Amino acid sequence: MGREFVEIFDEWAHSYDASVSGEDPEYRDVFEGYETILSEVAKRVSGTVIEFGTGTGNLTAQLIEAGNSVIGIEPNTKMRQVTADRFPSINIMDGDLLQFNVANENIDAFVSSYVFHHLTDEEKGEALKIYAQLLPASGKVVFADTAFITDGAKKNQVIKERNRGFHNVADDLEREYYTTIPILTKLFDDAGFQVSFLKMNDFVWLMDATKK
Repeated sequence: MGREFVEIFDEWAHSYDASVSGEDPEYRDVFEGYETILSEVAKRVSGTVIEFGTGTGNLTAQLIEAGNSVIGIEPNTKMRQVTADRFPSINIMDGDLLQFNVANENIDAFVSSYVFHHLTDEEKGEALKIYAQLLPASGKVVFADTAFITDGAKKNQVIKERNRGFHNVADDLEREYYTTIPILTKLFDDAGFQVSFLKMNDFVWLMDATKK
């Protein structure tokens, strides 16, 4: 359920913003165009929005600024506290992409940035079916995350990062559950969504899905 990666973010809670702003050369390409990526997610949803993996609250800020009612879901205690301190007026709950409690809410959209890869492909499919059950017709799922056109493209990216000496990025790509666009397309379709993909940088794709 992605919780096996939660402790990684204990060390990243106070340096994450430096990484996304390009101060860490190793992750600069991963976060290229970061603010634009978040803006693209935020402008595609409206109403009551569930945000998975609030982290330090960067997407949260854009969602709030756009006039949405945001409920945050964050499994890491330190990250959850950072966002709660930054936005004391919104509800930031312990939970993850598969296990969360919003039973009394009328949800219009689910969003996340750099989070969906914490689930295996099978779990991604399970999660999308849960979201479909909770959304009205035309409800939205808008995720931004690293994905690849093919498995071969993923392997080539790993080779490229190792050749550059960026072993942390290469290790991430091999350790976590980064998948391909064809697999994601099928998972969204099987869960009852019409999905489109927009490439944002060498790593990240925007997934914009509407419930059929």
